Amino acid sequence: MRRTARLLTGTALAAGAVGLVVTPAYGGDGGGLEVSPASVVPGGEVTVDTADCGGGATAEGDASAVGAGSFTLAPDEQDATGRFRVPPSAQPGTYEIVATCAEDGRRVTGDLEVTLTSPRDEQVYPRGSVKTGVGGALGGGDPVQTAAGVAALAVAAAGGTWLLHRRARGDGI
Repeated sequence: MRRTARLLTGTALAAGAVGLVVTPAYGGDGGGLEVSPASVVPGGEVTVDTADCGGGATAEGDASAVGAGSFTLAPDEQDATGRFRVPPSAQPGTYEIVATCAEDGRRVTGDLEVTLTSPRDEQVYPRGSVKTGVGGALGGGDPVQTAAGVAALAVAAAGGTWLLHRRARGDGI
């Protein structure tokens, strides 16, 4: 019994050691892509940085998951850095940003969160005006037409008051 236990234990340890020896230095997807800021509102600019491609190496970035398309990471001292702008039409959610190292084809990934509130918890409000074709209530019309409209409303109010007064007296209409 002891001999069998030792044999099984030795086999398991040897298999584990072999597994450690043949494990690749890096997997297919790395996690060394730094996305800054990690949370952004639609229309905001994002900086991507990685040291996994090696010093002086370039990389091709892919932000098509969020709708920004591809971008280039240029070499910078010890890492590669790139920038892209999140489209104003981006929906809230978490998106995977990918960079592929030019030297060895290694992929590194990072997450970007798109939210409708800025990092300072301020509500983002729509900007601009709505184009309805009707125009504004004040300050955009012809003064003669405005005066005619006010006069028509005054005549209608006076006529309504006169009719109610006659009805209250019992004269009928």
